[in-house]
Amino acid sequence: MVDDAVAAMLRDGDRAMLRLYVAACSERMAPLFIGLRAGMTGREADVDFYVASVRDLWFTDQPLTDAADRVRLLEQFPELEPSEEGITGVADTYAFFAVLALRYAFVANGTSDGEAAVSCGHASLTAMGMLDQNITGARFLEEEQRLQALSMSDGGGSLWDMSVTAGRERLRAALSRTTRHLG
Repeated sequence: MVDDAVAAMLRDGDRAMLRLYVAACSERMAPLFIGLRAGMTGREADVDFYVASVRDLWFTDQPLTDAADRVRLLEQFPELEPSEEGITGVADTYAFFAVLALRYAFVANGTSDGEAAVSCGHASLTAMGMLDQNITGARFLEEEQRLQALSMSDGGGSLWDMSVTAGRERLRAALSRTTRHLG
């Protein structure tokens, strides 16, 4: 689902640009984890880790020296542990995609692996496609595609602001889906 031109740039392009791309994707997905897991008993450290990790990804000059360790820690999150029931709840689904995107962001950041960056973008696009399917008139997928393309050309200044705003809008939409399913 990642645009062909974006995917080609991630596979063959500048490593700092790749790190910017995964930082921006992670920023846009962050509210879906943080907002849906904050206040849950036993998840405080996970939320803190997620917040710190997304912040650290924005330092795109150099790869994270502990990216592999962060992947291992993230893989212990319940969202990435297999279960017989699978993922069925709305909040669980979007939190899963947020954790998955961050996992791929760590791999891409630490190894400069363009395929991992594409996978990070794909996780974001998949989640946004799901939101679009479940909310009449939503255009989250289109917006994610636009922001992914922009992250390949933007120097990072306005991209952070746009990513924060997009992430908040996604959380509001996901919360509206969660609220409807609770009643």
